[in-house]
Amino acid sequence: MLDDDDYPAYTMGRAAEIVGTSQEFLRRLDEAKLFTPFRSAGGHRRYSRYQLRLAVRAREMVDAGTALEAACRIIILEDQLEEALEENRRIQREQSAESA
Repeated sequence: MLDDDDYPAYTMGRAAEIVGTSQEFLRRLDEAKLFTPFRSAGGHRRYSRYQLRLAVRAREMVDAGTALEAACRIIILEDQLEEALEENRRIQREQSAESA
């Protein structure tokens, strides 16, 4: 669990403290569909380290003057591009191994 970036280890209060923002900002990121926090059995939001990194990126962009919705969309597109590039690299490695 400690090495899992997707493990929902942080409460909303702790997540807001780590990110350096308000709990309302984290709620707005959820509303903007940047990520959906996990829910505890009691219905409380829980955040992973990966989600906190996304929240930090969004906060930095908003602090620089980017609208929240635009910042979230940019981050989502950047992450999709990185995933596609990684998949492309994986396919190229597999094709190189098959050719050898």
